[in-house]
Amino acid sequence: QLQLVESGGGLVQPGRSLRLSCAASGFTLDYFAVGWFRQPPGKEREGVSWLSSSGGSTNYADSVRGRFTISRDNAKNTVYLQMNSLKPEDTAIYYCAAHMYGANWYDRRAWHYWGQGTQVTVSS
Repeated sequence: QLQLVESGGGLVQPGRSLRLSCAASGFTLDYFAVGWFRQPPGKEREGVSWLSSSGGSTNYADSVRGRFTISRDNAKNTVYLQMNSLKPEDTAIYYCAAHMYGANWYDRRAWHYWGQGTQVTVSS
């Protein structure tokens, strides 16, 4: 069974950091691009970042560039999202995705596999 499972979410104060993990099972992430999306309360799901299968290409939403870093550990079949200098507006459910077959990484319709999401709340 193909599965992506996120972890690492929680409640954190503004300015602090969190690292999200996304572990794959049932398939090997090596061959696929991976991405992170988020869905703030009452809003649409939006692209946060993506990383190519080779690791040679990556991009970030303007709202997180310079604060978030996507990475992958193929030996662990896991993708990470390091989130620094968190802001209240980063509060959302965060989803990982794999296997991008569309042209635009920030378009949720471009991704085939999804995790169930992990809640991140940034509040004092």
